[in-house]
Amino acid sequence: MLTVPEHVRVFVAHEPVDFRKSCDGLAAVVSGVLAQDALSGHVFVFFNRHRNRIKILVWERNGYWLHYKRLERGTFEGMKRLDARATHVECTAHELHLLLRGVDLQKLKYRRHFATPLRIGSGGDERGEQQAGK
Repeated sequence: MLTVPEHVRVFVAHEPVDFRKSCDGLAAVVSGVLAQDALSGHVFVFFNRHRNRIKILVWERNGYWLHYKRLERGTFEGMKRLDARATHVECTAHELHLLLRGVDLQKLKYRRHFATPLRIGSGGDERGEQQAGK
């Protein structure tokens, strides 16, 4: 199980990567193609050409973590690019977990929360003040 804190940035490479690469090869792709620092502690996600395999590279204190998942059936959903020239897409940790679970992020719809905001005031209740003044 991969746990990614919400404050960590997640970069998903758009182009497929040769999966014969290990940590050092993927770190070279991070710095060369994605123009990011592989030692930053952020999460870097790579797919193979068929999109049925995923590698996740993370630097942690004194070494790389390389997470690998191979699907027996199906493919991973692609992330939509906003810019056609972009080499990567940035997503949240929550979206990464949905991607790994097989949720179609293009059809995902977030609903508005209809909770009324709580108002905590420093003064007294107006109705209570009116009743006390009578």
